[in-house]
Amino acid sequence: MIEPWHWLVLGFVLLIVEMFVPTFASLWFGAAAIIVAALSWLLPIPVSVQIIIWLVLSAIFLLAWFKFIKPLSVDRTKAGLGGSVIIGETGMIIVAPQPERAGTVRFSVPIVGAAEWMCRTRGEQVAVGDRVIVTDIVGNELIVSTMTSQAVINKNS
Repeated sequence: MIEPWHWLVLGFVLLIVEMFVPTFASLWFGAAAIIVAALSWLLPIPVSVQIIIWLVLSAIFLLAWFKFIKPLSVDRTKAGLGGSVIIGETGMIIVAPQPERAGTVRFSVPIVGAAEWMCRTRGEQVAVGDRVIVTDIVGNELIVSTMTSQAVINKNS
């Protein structure tokens, strides 16, 4: 016969295993075992029902992890990828570029490890606060275009 403390020990063992194997798989099995331990202490549940509850809770926790929680932790910075991933990203001008000096564009999410990049335009006038789209990269500077002029270019293409 499985006692409630057996479930509790199993749950804590699985939680400890998670510390050494960071896959977030045994974490959910351990949490389900701890819940089954609490339920079996409160209610006289047959062993077969305890096992079914443990399996169902484990499946629910795993599904919730992969469907809802894990997508929130995806790294959207694109760090470590080539510079071409920046092309097409949109940001806001915080320092307007001048013919003699580069400006600065800020992205809402860090792109390739930085939220702010030096930028220039191809003769186009942009002001602080304008939304721009990255069209090219030259060295460490981004070539940007206003969203409205880019829409015209795309419409004519």
